Amino acid sequence: MLIDTHCHIANIEYDADREEVIQRAIKAGIGKMIVVGTDSLTSQRGVALSEKYPFLFATVGLHPHEAEEMNPQLLLELEKLSLHPKVVAIGETGLDFYYNHAKPEKQREAFWMQITLAQKRRLPLVIHTRDAWEDTFVLLEKADRAYLKEVGSVFHCFTGDKAAALRGTGLGISISFSGIVTFPKTATLQEAAACMDSRFLLIETDAPFLSPQGFRGKRNEPSYIVTTAEKIAALRNCSFEEVAETTSANANRVFRLL
Repeated sequence: MLIDTHCHIANIEYDADREEVIQRAIKAGIGKMIVVGTDSLTSQRGVALSEKYPFLFATVGLHPHEAEEMNPQLLLELEKLSLHPKVVAIGETGLDFYYNHAKPEKQREAFWMQITLAQKRRLPLVIHTRDAWEDTFVLLEKADRAYLKEVGSVFHCFTGDKAAALRGTGLGISISFSGIVTFPKTATLQEAAACMDSRFLLIETDAPFLSPQGFRGKRNEPSYIVTTAEKIAALRNCSFEEVAETTSANANRVFRLL
């Protein structure tokens, strides 16, 4: 069994064929999927979708692209949504200084508010970081260290190097690899995947984005995570079954899916 720890199948891109996408995932051996929220609407949609299937779970949060929208009312809304029994994390939140769709100071403020919420709710964080590693670590290292160690969090769609992975796992943060690791020109990322501590290893699709090699140019979907797991197995010189067992056990622990 595989677990897709990060997908967006509640989004409108799947409105025409969502059931078919879910059934293809089941057929491919995907036992559980975490449907990730990036704003108020997608968080609500993810929670609603998770209610329909026992193997779907949800997160609620505000993406750094939307950080300008953060305010006390929205934070309260996310907190109320997080009380739902199928909600397993806060996020996707973090910092993105590559696109800078929101001002950096607004991103930092929104991220910190969600770190505080995650600590309060004792839920893991789903962290997005791009071109903002040092700023991201500065905020995470201000958080309650006991919370990070005991509850755990995730660097989703990890694109850093071995040093960033080591710094993250040192804080108790798991590292989730997407289809990017299958791309030919990602040697630094592949090195991180090959040598990192297996206790913190996760996989995801980030569907509908970032389809793995062999599916590039197509809308991504959870069934394609098999390709990513195969690549991780090759990089780590182990079996596909070992990657599936390890990443599923880690996902079940971090997100308390059992």
